[in-house]
Amino acid sequence: MDSKVQSIISYLFFPIGWLIAYFGGKEKNELSRYHFKQSLGLGITLIIIFIILGIIGAIIPKIVAIVGGLVSLCALIFMILGIVNAANEEKKALPVIGKFFENQFAFIDK
Repeated sequence: MDSKVQSIISYLFFPIGWLIAYFGGKEKNELSRYHFKQSLGLGITLIIIFIILGIIGAIIPKIVAIVGGLVSLCALIFMILGIVNAANEEKKALPVIGKFFENQFAFIDK
């Protein structure tokens, strides 16, 4: 599996895409590692946001429905941006959260 395909798959099908991207390639080059980190960061951020929204939802359910929808829409846009960047073989950070995750997840670099 080449690095472009690995990079694209990492944004698809959380968390199965992560496993495919991590274990699927015999060689892990810089591009696939970069996009795997971005995708993993996006996924972890979404999990944390939805846990918080679940807690808030017990108190104010209507607001959570609206905010949850907006978060989901933003996540979809971020995934599309990541896929486009991976398809173009560019290492561009995702908006808002991407810069933070560029230097995280040291286990991916090994």
